[in-house]
Amino acid sequence: MKRMDWQISEDTVPSALITEQDARSMVGRPPATGAWREGDPVGERRFASFGELRTESGRALPSFRIAYETWGELNPARDNAVLIAHAFTGDSHVAGPAGPGHPTAGWWDDIVGPGKPIDTDRWFVVAPNMLGGCQGSTGPASVHPDGDPWASRFPYLTIRDQVEAQEGLADALGVEVWAAVIGGSMGGMHALEWAATLPERVERLAVISAPPLNTADQIALNSVQLQAIEMDPRFRGGEYYDAPDGEGPHRGLALARRMALLNYRSPTELNQRFQRSWQSGVSPLGHGGRFAVESYLDFHGNRFTRRFDANSYVRLVEAMDSHDVGRERGGVEEALSRVTARTLVLGIDSDRLFPIGGQHRIARAIPRTLDGDRAVVISSDFGHDGFLIETAAVGHHLRRLLDE
Repeated sequence: MKRMDWQISEDTVPSALITEQDARSMVGRPPATGAWREGDPVGERRFASFGELRTESGRALPSFRIAYETWGELNPARDNAVLIAHAFTGDSHVAGPAGPGHPTAGWWDDIVGPGKPIDTDRWFVVAPNMLGGCQGSTGPASVHPDGDPWASRFPYLTIRDQVEAQEGLADALGVEVWAAVIGGSMGGMHALEWAATLPERVERLAVISAPPLNTADQIALNSVQLQAIEMDPRFRGGEYYDAPDGEGPHRGLALARRMALLNYRSPTELNQRFQRSWQSGVSPLGHGGRFAVESYLDFHGNRFTRRFDANSYVRLVEAMDSHDVGRERGGVEEALSRVTARTLVLGIDSDRLFPIGGQHRIARAIPRTLDGDRAVVISSDFGHDGFLIETAAVGHHLRRLLDE
């Protein structure tokens, strides 16, 4: 049987990995963008709108909007608010089921909720979709003042620009001081910037699986992902939003996601999970068959195109590459010495995207960490994604921080 573009079948991914929700989500040809757009179901999102934001690059957004979700209640003293900053391809839907407006279930469902490590009976939890993202906050798929999408005109953003936008949300919510700012991966970059830029507004801090700066190695890995998108002829320099289903830059975006996934998981997990198994009875040794791990990467790349936007991918990767908490502050150690928050620094021992050495460097430089000058290290075979999967261990340490 010839497999059509993006059609799900037993040849696409091991059947044990396919859920009913996965199957429904893969029906039909992929849209030009998987971004949330005006007219789509709102789900649990709320929105806050703001005036001009002048970016570090010198360009300005004349206005912008932040989509966010909340859990729990802000108390009368306004001192129980917790900010959760999501990872690169995450969004504001930290907890809750999939449904209209939310293509996937909450990405930290075991962590956030009544009685859970971030207990919403105690804390008022706020999770914004980052500026430049594609799930409700202003980004390249959003409408420009002239009525067309921003597309390639959307300005270059830095981590600091995105934190400035989050600061506006805090002001709008009436939160002068966060009881905690918690972030993993790219969200950990935001958390670091909050604590270094606005130390008086952060009481507790959790930096999880994030580096003090993006290294040359990490920038190099990101650069090939950007090339995969930009070399897709259907990317059209970022001007693809009018393309019919199946004619957008889904091939390049899926390939970028496949590349990234190799950095999110560990060699141990992939080797143990797939070994050298074939996807079907057809041999991959010259007979047209495939190895199971190839189908696994294809499936996740193809599914990703239905919930993300290629232009947002580019802008958010660029923002990650801007990350250097010590930039124009006398270096990493000098910048982190300004942090006054009680801090949890946590890493995964098998993380090959942001290796544990970066977390130890952060822990050494911040004055008030939970465990002295060493990061908390979780042992996991899941690599970088361990902070999303090892929720019992991560939750235990978050409870420690929040009970301080």
